[in-house]
Amino acid sequence: MAPAEARIAVVTVATDVIAADGLTKRYPPDVTALAGVTFAVAPGEFVAVLGPSGAGKTTLFRCLTGLTRPDRGTVRIDGCDVWAGPRELSQARRSVALIFQQFNLIRRLTALENVLVGRLAHVPTWRVVARYFTREDRQLALGCLDTVGLLDKAAVRADQLSGGQQQRVAIARALAQRAKVILADEPVASLDPESSATVLQSLRSAVATGVAVVASLHQVHLARAYADRILALRHGHLVHDAPTDRLDVRSIEQIYERAGERSEP
Repeated sequence: MAPAEARIAVVTVATDVIAADGLTKRYPPDVTALAGVTFAVAPGEFVAVLGPSGAGKTTLFRCLTGLTRPDRGTVRIDGCDVWAGPRELSQARRSVALIFQQFNLIRRLTALENVLVGRLAHVPTWRVVARYFTREDRQLALGCLDTVGLLDKAAVRADQLSGGQQQRVAIARALAQRAKVILADEPVASLDPESSATVLQSLRSAVATGVAVVASLHQVHLARAYADRILALRHGHLVHDAPTDRLDVRSIEQIYERAGERSEP
């Protein structure tokens, strides 16, 4: 089934799971990384963030995760203001799972054990260190591996998996965390086209469970194939925010051209 055909309808709800309002961040001496960025993402929605190098994507993701405090503006995750206080920041971070380009798996552990690491926020730390998990946790982790199509790799060490498979394990780990939103920073940048498609389809499988996904990408065609909505940044400004089926491809391409880059075909 083609990715566009496999796209699942966005769940319509009254409350957004993640919302940025007027995010502004400047770095000395005169770099504006974000300039009043405002958007919201609903549960079960896949949003792709496009933009050339220096557009502000990394700073945006750091603000959304609470790693960087904006100069102005707010970030709310599941209705909780990330910067209201230490308790709110901790609560918000439990609702967010991060997926990086580098996978960040423990290479000597099996795929199943890596997924179980996602339970860290829900079980005592000693259980994770000792690899002691309940039957319910293991069943949950196996179900998450099944969601990304890797149930048959549960007992395989991470360092014996391909890059695409490792990234899918990272997605399964995010699902085991029971996060309400997955933030994926360039999740397919280092993968071949076939692996990239498989990883993005796994993220669509996560969306099917009601999780919101926000992924930064360089490839316009992948955003069109898998995302429900596309945001585009240029020089820290949000210059495009529309559903994928209303995407003005030429305007997105011009964002890259003005920056002296090409969006990957």
